[in-house]
Amino acid sequence: MSIDFNQQIIEEFRANRGHVGGPFEGARLLLLTTTGARTGAQRTVPLGYLHDGGGRLLVIASAAGAPHHPAWYHNVLADPQVTVETGVFTFRAGAVVLEGEERDRVFARAAEADPGWADYQARTTRTIPVVALNPLEGGPNAEPLGDALKTIHDAFRHELTLIRKEVAASGPGLGAQLRINCLTVCEGLHHHHSVEDGQMYPFLDEHHPELAATLVRLRQEHQAIKRLLDELQELVAAEDADPAVVLTEVERLTTELEDHLDYEEEHLIPVLNAVVF
Repeated sequence: MSIDFNQQIIEEFRANRGHVGGPFEGARLLLLTTTGARTGAQRTVPLGYLHDGGGRLLVIASAAGAPHHPAWYHNVLADPQVTVETGVFTFRAGAVVLEGEERDRVFARAAEADPGWADYQARTTRTIPVVALNPLEGGPNAEPLGDALKTIHDAFRHELTLIRKEVAASGPGLGAQLRINCLTVCEGLHHHHSVEDGQMYPFLDEHHPELAATLVRLRQEHQAIKRLLDELQELVAAEDADPAVVLTEVERLTTELEDHLDYEEEHLIPVLNAVVF
């Protein structure tokens, strides 16, 4: 990709909280900022990524199968301390180049999910590197609390849309990467609702008693969604998981979650946006 094209993607990504159009519409995309190995200047590139569980993200230094590694890869070799933007979160991360069997296993998993990675490898004699990004510190992007809640919700909506498409196109079985994608969104929703139950809702209980009935409903919906998430996680973890059954459960979860998120946003965003610390 040209520098100008990259810059257009970066600006659109930042302006739209991680969402872009064109050839990357609907993709899992992040911005990676590295320190130039020769110049010491900060360099940002948009990259597709894969979930790896536990918060770790994976990026692949394919350069579309070019004969040389991309510049960002040389930068992380020189300085593995990087900044990652997902559209929802901005955080410092440690970049680790995967080696040997781990690299081969992860690359094979990526190629199973998207044969384009194998095509890139076939075009070049170099072994295409896989880099893990391990979060170190950071948090949600700065915006009013209600808007931040909507941004997080939209990220879950986007991920579930991708997973529905991936499950529908998966054929007779679930691939390893698709299982990780499903489990990652389940874990993310569990964590998000735990934070709301443990921090946000108690704050609203104390300062906005007029929301009592709303918060009772939201807490009850959290419990119902938790049961759906637990069932989906158990289903996806089974070696003989039937994609048709998984798709039905993902669609059921999505329907209930969308109703919950819409209701929560309608009643809480105006209140949260008025909070001043």
